[in-house]
Amino acid sequence: MTNALILVDVQRGFADPSWGRRNNPGAEANIARLLASWRGPLVLVRHDSTEPGSPLRPGQDGNRFTPELDGAVPDLVFAKSVNSAFHGEVDLDAWLRGRGVTGIVLAGVQTNMCVETTARVGGNLGYRVRVVLDATFTFDLEDLSADELARATATNLRGGGFAEVVTTDDVV
Repeated sequence: MTNALILVDVQRGFADPSWGRRNNPGAEANIARLLASWRGPLVLVRHDSTEPGSPLRPGQDGNRFTPELDGAVPDLVFAKSVNSAFHGEVDLDAWLRGRGVTGIVLAGVQTNMCVETTARVGGNLGYRVRVVLDATFTFDLEDLSADELARATATNLRGGGFAEVVTTDDVV
């Protein structure tokens, strides 16, 4: 089985205070650990926001990848403007299948948005999906804390049969 590591939206703009309180302050260190140990296809996905005030808009410093990705040598880099990495500028499914990839390992931002949506679509497409939960983070949303949202994502992905939820140690 060939696995690809897909890092979703690991961008500077998520440090903007407008997002609110986040969880998992160790996510970036775990992303760096994944990168340091990974031997296989590496995909970096960037969110190009179409919202006028977003720090993730193209051309803004917040659209750039975080320093943890400096020095990474990805096999594919592309942008998307929706939640799923399978609906971006590149046909990710075709790219993965063309390289014999049957499993994907996901990490990045936000746990309950783009990471979860990418995992769900990947599961629907038949990939063995593993979400490295401790290498993701999210923000408080309405009446749920970021930690509650991350737990709900883990439950949804496992319970729905979309993905395995793993730790960085499991992958490394």
